[in-house]
Amino acid sequence: MRVNTKIRYGLRTMIEIATSTEPEGTLQKDIAKNQNISLKYLDVIISSLKLKGLITNSKGKGSGYKLARHANEITMMDIYTAFEQIVIVDCINNLGFCDRSMHDCKARNFWCEFGNDFRNLLENKNLEQIVETTHYECNKIE
Repeated sequence: MRVNTKIRYGLRTMIEIATSTEPEGTLQKDIAKNQNISLKYLDVIISSLKLKGLITNSKGKGSGYKLARHANEITMMDIYTAFEQIVIVDCINNLGFCDRSMHDCKARNFWCEFGNDFRNLLENKNLEQIVETTHYECNKIE
């Protein structure tokens, strides 16, 4: 499973805005510079985050960006789904996708459980928790 660049950059953008101490919000050029994201690509990220209602302009067009609600009220699910729907495998949401879906398919059962666990992880991790995490030791996935 691979998380796309929009989701990864979207999270980095949200972290940048959430950690800003600027009363007027964070300027897009500063987000681009600090997060090493091109301004053109950041336009797409910002647009999706605004459309999802996660960020807002602090004082209208040309001003900095602020979170639309407190960081503890914005989940990773909110950020993820600003860019992509969660589709683990096609047969979960579309029983007609595979003729095995209508029977007791052990593989489909696993993917349903995996999807539920993934959704729970995203729903139970908020932006404030992500910002406050100091260091997490990752296990390399091979």
